[in-house]
Order: sequence, then C-alpha cells, then structure tokens
Amino acid sequence: MMNIIKYPERSTWESLTARPESRHEQLYATVEEVMEAVRRDGDEAVQSCGEKFDRVRVQPLQVSEKETEEAASLVSPELKAAIRRAKKNIETFHREQIPPIRKIEIEPGVVCWQKTVAIEKVGLYIPGGTAPLFSTVLMLAVPAVIAGCREIVLCTPPNITGNIHPAILFAAGEAGVGKIFKTGGIQAIAAMTYGTESIPKTYKIFGPGNQYVTAAKKWASLYGHVAIDMPAGPSEVEIIADASSHPAFIAADMLSQAEHGIDSQAVLMTSCEEIVEKTVAEIDRQLSVLPRREIAAKSLANSRIILLNSDEEIIELTNLYAPEHLIIETENHAALAERIIHAGSVFLGHYAPESAGDYASGTNHTLPTGGYAKMYSGVNLDSFVKKITFQEITQEGIRHLGPAIETMAHAESMTAHKNAVTLRMT
Repeated sequence: MMNIIKYPERSTWESLTARPESRHEQLYATVEEVMEAVRRDGDEAVQSCGEKFDRVRVQPLQVSEKETEEAASLVSPELKAAIRRAKKNIETFHREQIPPIRKIEIEPGVVCWQKTVAIEKVGLYIPGGTAPLFSTVLMLAVPAVIAGCREIVLCTPPNITGNIHPAILFAAGEAGVGKIFKTGGIQAIAAMTYGTESIPKTYKIFGPGNQYVTAAKKWASLYGHVAIDMPAGPSEVEIIADASSHPAFIAADMLSQAEHGIDSQAVLMTSCEEIVEKTVAEIDRQLSVLPRREIAAKSLANSRIILLNSDEEIIELTNLYAPEHLIIETENHAALAERIIHAGSVFLGHYAPESAGDYASGTNHTLPTGGYAKMYSGVNLDSFVKKITFQEITQEGIRHLGPAIETMAHAESMTAHKNAVTLRMT
C-alpha cells in the first residue's frame, strides 16, 4: 500500500517530489463554456448549471436570514463553542498582522509612506460535498472582516434538497458574512467573476475546491479580470521524523491528510529505518477503523515514505518538495525549522498535528499546494489588502532631488518628464 523508497539517488529526487497528476487544461473547454454562459445569462445559467452538475435547481440563490437563524438551531452547543473558540484564535493571530503606517523622510523635503487599503469586494468559495468545510469559512471570512473588505460574498454548493450545511451558515454568521449564495463549482466562480442579477461581482476570489473549481479560478484570473488567492491543488503533508518520533502520531497525521481525498498526498522523510517499519504497522492498524478508509487507502497509493542518509538530505529534499503542510516531529525540530525556506505552514514538535492549524490554533489553513510554496504565501491579512504608496515633496525637496531626476529623464530621452521637474525648480 505505501510506497517506501530507501536511500534514493539524487538524480531521482525531482521525480520524488511529483504530485498526483492533475491536468486542468483538459477541463478548460467545460470551464470556458460555463464561464461564458454565466457572463451572458446570469442567474439563469447559474441555476441551470446547478441542475446539471449538482442535480438541484435553487430559487432564490441567496440564503435568507430565516435560513441562517434556523441553521443555528441545528448546530450542537459543543460545535458552536468550538467554532467560536477557533474564530477567536484566528482573529487574534490575524489582527497582529495589521501593519503600522510609517512616514519616512527620504531626503530633506521628500517624505514617502505606504497605506494599506482593503480590497473592496472579495468572493469566498467554500466546498460542500462529502466534507463541508465550515472551518474554511472562518479562515477566509475572519481576515476579510479584519482587513475591512466592504463586501464579502460567499458561495457554497447546496445539497440535493437545496440547503446549505448548518455549520457553514453558522460559521458565516459568526464571522460576519452577510451575503451567502447556494451555488458551487465553475458557475460559482463565474458568478463571482462577472456578477449576476443576484450575485455581486468581486475583485478577488479565495478558497479551495475540486479540479473544476481550481481550473475555473485559473481561467478567471487569466481572462476574467479578477485576482485569485493562489493556484491550488490537492492537499498534502510532509512529516520529518527521527528516533524520538511517535509512530502512532506519524500514522495519524498521514491518515488525517489522506482522508481529504483520493488525490491527496502524505510524505514521510526520515533517516531512522526503525521508524519506517513501526509507522507502516500503525498506518495499517489505524486505517482499518477509519470511516473514510476507502478514500484514505486510495490516497496512500499516491503517498510515500523516503528513507534518507542525514538531516542535510532531508532538509534539501524538503525544500525541493515545498510542502503545503510540514510537520517536524523530531528532537531537534527548532534547528531544522530554521533551515526551511519552502513550506506553506510548519508544525513543530511531537504535539503539533496539522489538525491544529486546520481548525483552531489561529494560523490560516488556506495554503499553497503542488510546490507553489516556493513562490506563494498562504492566505493572511495581506491577501485581503492592497498597498498604495504616497510621496509628499516640498519646494526644498524638489530642489534637492530635481537634478538627479532631470539627469535620468534626459538619459532616457524623456523630455517631458525632465520638464515637469525643471518647471518646479525655477
């Protein structure tokens, strides 16, 4: 079941970082068809696509206040308390990311500063399906509210009866989302890209989804004049272990990733052969009692255990892999963590499972996958804002700085640029 690779040659390392293949380009014909239909026909296209893909036609598309109130009564007190605690922790962590405004005098009479401004309209996509991700509502809506986004639009697919999972509605209400719509898939991304009679157009779209949603987000960012949070694919975790690690913990962490979906991936890297044998035995034992064991078992076929010679090799291969989630469950986890340069979110020590970040530790769980951690950050407060620079220049300042500007403008043959300065210096 598990693919175990012992002491691989460096020439094979690149192939070891491969993810389960996902060809979004093959979906673009369907994506383009739906995107154009929604742009042309608005709500009618959204509803028709819901009927075609989700086997339910919803009217109206927007969730009513009554539905939100009724949903709250269907959520257990224990889950309500857990959601509120997670919201508080996410809020605490993200509020600390608000940057101060500092005015800097570059030269006498030349003052520059940067102002942070919220993206005015944002769209949040929340998957439904077999595991409704109400936790993702908190991860996206809480920082959007803190950032000051004026309009927050949430789309999530309804079930066969046309309803939204109560926990999603409750979490949205707790987080302060006012506009919730019963639509998923490509049509939801299209609606938030172009706007319909019911669903407002947004400027940036956030959230995970299946391969169709991911392809739609990529298409929208290329052709729809909307930004997206990041390219995203199936979820993944890497665990670094040593002789001090707990095989039961490692197995649980790998299986918690594997149960996401059949295209998820879990990777264990270690230089301790004994840990490999014990972990495989633990995976077999724990998998046998998992409710989602069929999904997890298929995911494990995409997963691997890699036995390496040293910490140096582990760190090098880890940075090449650039995992979405990285658990360093070793005695020297602090030292190893200092050497990580490519990862979405890192979990340190024996008692920091990925599940903590997925739900309630306060960090964000919307993270780059597929190696994109080499160039993308996970969602944070900055994801919901843009930066505007300002400069204020006095007469003294332009006299000081002007000659340098004139010289540079002249060298680039930009005479009008030079004149704009010269006129102010006379």
